[in-house]
Amino acid sequence: QVQLVESGGGLVQAGGSLRLSCAASGRTFSRYAWFRQAPGKEREFVAAIRWSGGSTSYADSAKGRFTISRDNAKNTVFLQLESLKPEDTAVYYCAGATFSAGSDYYTRNYAYWGQGTQVTVSS
Repeated sequence: QVQLVESGGGLVQAGGSLRLSCAASGRTFSRYAWFRQAPGKEREFVAAIRWSGGSTSYADSAKGRFTISRDNAKNTVFLQLESLKPEDTAVYYCAGATFSAGSDYYTRNYAYWGQGTQVTVSS
């Protein structure tokens, strides 16, 4: 059974930090990504990393504040969130793609999704 399980969300004050984890089981994906969805808004891309080579990409809102990384041995991907703002409040989802081609930004390129973890940033 293929699963992606997120953890690490929580409540934090503005300016604070969190580290999200995404543990994959059942297979290794060519590409992993983090998306987020705030109430009343569409799910949006945050960051992605390719399993082979480790190349990364970030949404403009994440550049300079968030860092995506991976632990190959544990088949786990991380998202380090720094300098958090209230507008970062959302459910954060981990996603896995079975191929590395195509845009990182589109949800349709990811076949597997986790259940999400809530991040709430208070002002």
